Amino acid sequence: MTDELVVGVIGGSGLYDIRGLTDVREIELATPFGAPSDAFVTGTLAGVRMVFLPRHGRGHRISPTQINFRANIWGLKKLGVTRIVSVSAVGSMREDVAPGDFVVVDQFFDRTRHRVDTFFGDGVVAHVMFADPVCAEVREALLGAARGLPVKIHDGGTYLNMEGPQFSTRAESRIYRTWGVDVIGMTNLQEARLAREAEMCYATVAMATDYDCWHESHADVSVEGVLAVMGRNVGHARELILGAVPRLAGPRGCACGRALEHAIMTAPDRIPAEARARLGLLLDKYLSR
Repeated sequence: MTDELVVGVIGGSGLYDIRGLTDVREIELATPFGAPSDAFVTGTLAGVRMVFLPRHGRGHRISPTQINFRANIWGLKKLGVTRIVSVSAVGSMREDVAPGDFVVVDQFFDRTRHRVDTFFGDGVVAHVMFADPVCAEVREALLGAARGLPVKIHDGGTYLNMEGPQFSTRAESRIYRTWGVDVIGMTNLQEARLAREAEMCYATVAMATDYDCWHESHADVSVEGVLAVMGRNVGHARELILGAVPRLAGPRGCACGRALEHAIMTAPDRIPAEARARLGLLLDKYLSR
């Protein structure tokens, strides 16, 4: 085991019931951005330290718009996480992505309206590069681990992040299809943006549960339908994580860990003391030079 590598998993609370996970304990954290969704569950898997967080809280108590994404990502960073695997239910916008399939996405499109999705502001300006929002190394590890699973895997796709909590109207669903997006969900883009600002690798496994409401020969998306498909696929998601962890055990060769190196625009002597304290976890490595 190494202190340099810690893998974080964001998803449902059932994901950390993984065979071989040892030294399991819970950690509650206070953050400068408020309370995370729940206590963090830590453990060791195949010699790698793991941190798990139920995105909506245990018992699914938190609506997508109300998730404290900053606190969640800050907490993972504080616990030493360097790579994040996100597991999320989505609607499919493609005929060939059937309910039950997994999509290892590589792009995002933002349709949210009411969310804070940056650590910066209030005296500190930073602009990270985000053209490629998913870490290629983590994505490749997930694809490699997925090849042995009894589930269809799609390599690449665009995740449209809608606001919610309502599902799409039929008109919206049809228009989104013309945009060329592949899946639709309510949570992952904010995580990806904040993970990049926190210099953490991030990749998404999107589990298709339905065809939204565009498919004429399939029932419209419903909570009952989503839960039924998720129940059948949670075991596959756990096996995917189990297979991916050894592939993530090496040092990072990507640029995610240097995302802030040339992104901070504010002169160090102009950063307010309160902002410096709030963002020290992200900025100290650069401002202490």
